[in-house]
Amino acid sequence: MTTTQGPGTLDNLHLAPLRSLSDFLLESARFQLPNFQDFEKWGNRVVNNLLYYQTNYFVMTVTLFLLFGLLHPMKVLLGLTIIGVLGYVFVRFFAQDARRSVGADPNQQPNKWAILAGTVLGGYMVLYLFDSVLIVALAVLLPFSLTFVHASLRLRNIKNKITNAVEIVGVKQSPMGQFLEAMGLMPTAF
Repeated sequence: MTTTQGPGTLDNLHLAPLRSLSDFLLESARFQLPNFQDFEKWGNRVVNNLLYYQTNYFVMTVTLFLLFGLLHPMKVLLGLTIIGVLGYVFVRFFAQDARRSVGADPNQQPNKWAILAGTVLGGYMVLYLFDSVLIVALAVLLPFSLTFVHASLRLRNIKNKITNAVEIVGVKQSPMGQFLEAMGLMPTAF
């Protein structure tokens, strides 16, 4: 059995190069407020900057998350643990609830006391470790906010436009290109 590798496979995925700090933030970087009246042009600027500076944004995200982890290691670990456990419990509970509603086993009724105890215990843990959960939320959301602000304010240069045209045509696919395409945000070639 042979399989064909299409343009959306991992074999064609290439990581964009890391742009210089001068190009990203310093001397050659030009910043300007976007036209808030023209959302299409603003969105185009953000998408193109996300494609061009994707490796820089990834490095910035990892660096900030590691910085939070070094400053508050126990709180980040506890916050990740509580978020992971609660996420697992909710996914597991809702998956079981969905199976029950379909009628997989109508005789099996959920233990309401266990659900109540789990909800109270989960709520208590979130409140008790709220500072840890907030630190993890900040460690995750701050890089996304900084990425959006940079992508909104950074003006494009010729190299950026050429690189994005190659990406849009599909000659070279990158992780951000795949993500934007999956979200339906990839601009068209023409």
